[in-house]
This record gives sequence, C-alpha cells and structure tokens, in this order.
Amino acid sequence: MIPRMRRLANPSDNVRCESFLRTLKREEIYAHTYRHLDHLCANSEAFIDRYYYRIRLHSVLGDRTPEEFEHTVAAGTRSGAATLRFFKRPLDLMERDR
Repeated sequence: MIPRMRRLANPSDNVRCESFLRTLKREEIYAHTYRHLDHLCANSEAFIDRYYYRIRLHSVLGDRTPEEFEHTVAAGTRSGAATLRFFKRPLDLMERDR
C-alpha cells in the first residue's frame, strides 16, 4: 500500500490522511497476518470502528478518543484540544507603542 494523495510540490496537502494511513498500517496491517484480501478488509474496518474511533487516544484532541471529543463538542463544553485563536493586543501595549 503506497498512497499518493498530495499535489505536486505541496508536502503538507494531506498530512492528516497520511498520518491516519501510517497509523492503520503500523498498528493493524503490519501487525497481523491475513489469509486473503477480504480478511484484511474486515480487520481494517473493525480496527477503525472499534479501536481507532472508540479506544485510541489522539493527542491533537486533548488525549481523548474521537468519539469522546465529538460528544464534548456536541455538548458545548470546552474541548481542551488544539485550536487556532486570533487575539488583539492589550490596550496598554497599543497605547505604549504610539
């Protein structure tokens, strides 16, 4: 399995997808022996549904499972995961710079 999903000369195009595929290969595909392609597909689907989304902790989600994170966001509570925020400079610094 050699995925190529990025545009030419844009290495960060599909970082999330490639990170997921690396995890899938390392933690499921390379760790087991499969009898045939259907066996591989069934085990990969089970890995994603039962382990990756429900048990495996993701540091980018504040060390929570994706399922936990979605419930937290749906409930409207603060997630603690990585976010992007824009802020204004404090007024005292703005006045000092004038």
